Amino acid sequence: MLRAILSKPFLADVGLLVLRVFTGALLIHHGYEKLANIENFADAFVRPLHLPFPIVLSYIAAFSEIGGSWLLITGLLTRFGALAILGTITVAIYHAVITAGFNIYLLELLGLYFAAAAAVLTVGPGRLAIDELIVRRFNPEMRPETKTADDAFASSDTLAQGAEA
Repeated sequence: MLRAILSKPFLADVGLLVLRVFTGALLIHHGYEKLANIENFADAFVRPLHLPFPIVLSYIAAFSEIGGSWLLITGLLTRFGALAILGTITVAIYHAVITAGFNIYLLELLGLYFAAAAAVLTVGPGRLAIDELIVRRFNPEMRPETKTADDAFASSDTLAQGAEA
């Protein structure tokens, strides 16, 4: 019975949900801050990298953080959201290394965002996501990999009865 409650696949999906929601919720404000003063962001972060079209790239960075965060939080097109965040954070890590060297205080938060986005990109959103609902809607024959709790309880009762005999 304990195994049915604490089954690994369900907890893995809960872990992915927590990772997605917290990463998106904590990152989204960075995008809104960029939009609040886009010119300042372009001057401080894009122009020092000598990239073309700093204002356009600043808007892309802001919208990838906002849009990517919402996609992570909702679990809709999750891998696209993670890819958008991963791209923006990669440029942010490059900027931090170029301007300040390997400063752990600048890189630790960026590294955590990078790792979270990379994990969601590679593993997927898990079953507790809108993506999963869409897949199940268009593929009704798709069965979950794990049994339902009732099936797990029934099979553990059957095993227990067999052991008693």
